[in-house]
Amino acid sequence: MAIVVSEEPGTLEAVTNNEAQFDLVVVGHVDHGKSTLIGRLLVDTGSLPQGELEQVKAHCARTARPFEYAFLLDALKAEQAQGITIDTARCFFRTARRRYTINDAPGHVEFLKNMVTGAARAEAALLLIDAAEGIRENSRRHGAIVSMLGIRQVVVVVNKMDLVNYDQAAFDRIEKEYRAFLEHLGARPLRFIPVSARDGVNVAARGGVVDWYDGPTVLEQIDAFVKEEEQHERPLRLPVQDIYKFTEEGDDRRIVAGTIETGSVRAGDEVVFLPSRKRARIASIEAFNAEAPERAVAGQALGYTLTEQIYIKPGELMCRLGEEPARVGTRFRANLFWMGRAPMIQGKRYKLKLGAARVPVELVEVINVCDASGISIHESAIRNPQSAIDKPQVDRHDIAEVLLETARPVAFDLAGEIEQTSRFVIVDGDQIAACGIVLAEAESGPTLLERRVSQREENWEKGAVGAARRTAQYRHGGKFIVFVGERRERAVELARQLELWLHENGRHTYYLALGNVLGELAENATRRVMEREEQLLRLGELARMMTDAGLLFITTLPEADQHDLDKLRLLNAPFELFVVTVGETALAPEAAQARLPEDVKANDAVLILLGALCDLGIVMDYEI
Repeated sequence: MAIVVSEEPGTLEAVTNNEAQFDLVVVGHVDHGKSTLIGRLLVDTGSLPQGELEQVKAHCARTARPFEYAFLLDALKAEQAQGITIDTARCFFRTARRRYTINDAPGHVEFLKNMVTGAARAEAALLLIDAAEGIRENSRRHGAIVSMLGIRQVVVVVNKMDLVNYDQAAFDRIEKEYRAFLEHLGARPLRFIPVSARDGVNVAARGGVVDWYDGPTVLEQIDAFVKEEEQHERPLRLPVQDIYKFTEEGDDRRIVAGTIETGSVRAGDEVVFLPSRKRARIASIEAFNAEAPERAVAGQALGYTLTEQIYIKPGELMCRLGEEPARVGTRFRANLFWMGRAPMIQGKRYKLKLGAARVPVELVEVINVCDASGISIHESAIRNPQSAIDKPQVDRHDIAEVLLETARPVAFDLAGEIEQTSRFVIVDGDQIAACGIVLAEAESGPTLLERRVSQREENWEKGAVGAARRTAQYRHGGKFIVFVGERRERAVELARQLELWLHENGRHTYYLALGNVLGELAENATRRVMEREEQLLRLGELARMMTDAGLLFITTLPEADQHDLDKLRLLNAPFELFVVTVGETALAPEAAQARLPEDVKANDAVLILLGALCDLGIVMDYEI
């Protein structure tokens, strides 16, 4: 439901895109009066379309139900039947100062995902607490989620003060307890306002029944919220959604596509892509079916060509050189709210979505947690927020500070710096299971994979035949040979040609296509990333056994980057990798032990590779 009103009461008007907007979210436990507060604001400011109030009152009379201001917002029949807000209702109104978008987020525990959606882009929040019921579990959860989403302007509205006879002591108790809870989460509410939304006390007008309160009304506080810094004035952050390459009529450009989260960019600007750290200069800004703008700013979804045709992948983060860059790493501390039905556990892989990046992620450590009832934070967390607690999992509806580790480097910002690129979600299977924000980079140390490989090697049982005996008998040592090239077909052709020569000349070799490890990758982008990481893990473990058996184990890895090779080197340890690049690749030149032009003849390619393998002492006494 969207109500759009002008300065003249009772008239509808479209909200234009070029007029300043302020996004506000109203959250709180179910039945604490969120929709009532918004409905009262619309009525008291004369912001309803003509006849709307009378129509709702008439409907209540026909159905023998008492009128409630919440009915002005609860547009869905299912909501009115159950008396709860299921989805996020949005309304628009304007004061003398500016226009507002208000989101009425659901308070029921089963619809917390919807609440997150409604609050995701808010610049300020009103958090309601029932003065008679007091602080409930979702009061705490919603406060934590608002904090995690980076909303810094939070005002707590203590509603239904009429039910406690406007008792200041009851108000003070709620303020003291809830302020302490929020401050443990690192959130500092601007103020607490006592109101009766039903009676209109301290909503748009002051009420004499609370003469002990001398602060602003809700409407005055809304107008006092400060507009966030214009996003285009912040450092450039553009998550790369995709890269398009057109080959008709000799067009070899790569067009980088994505939506700018913050900052701006012009043709000629130098940019860096993270985590690959590749640099380029913007050649042009491209718009679909429209004239290309001279400058692209936050919120615009456009394409960009580069003066250097560098090879980058979707999921990178484009930043401008000379500005504060995003951080890059595989470990970070984060606050998250777990919504999955199954708990988040150590040792299980989940999917992390951060910006355009899609990577596997694991829970390393639970640092502190607010338990599922929402009643308290573990005392160990209050005494020392940096120390881990004795809890190996995060349960449903827990609010936790955790240490996470991704399977490959990702670019991110901290929540206190740039909120947009600090926010993430975690997917369990096909369901969004958590939302969160990055708090800090974690200290470097052994990764989960390094620990697992180290444990594997400690427990590795050797056979009676050693590497020296196999080398003497096979006339070569074990080696993992990886072909990398942008044109997969050409890399596969040369890899198979090498395998054929080795076999025909009595060498022990085996070629394995990456797809044979796990099958064809899924079409879904997120599943595709997860499956590729699983392929790399299985391939690395197979390579460890094949090279230990003294084989020349060959595979092709199209579109491989340095991280892929580093992972395979780790998994294949203590044996080494032999990397062959064919034509253009994403790798730096020094990453390869052998480089082949894309148009090289097959026999020449085999000769070059055998020479390199001979120089390394892997293959002996060969001839073509």
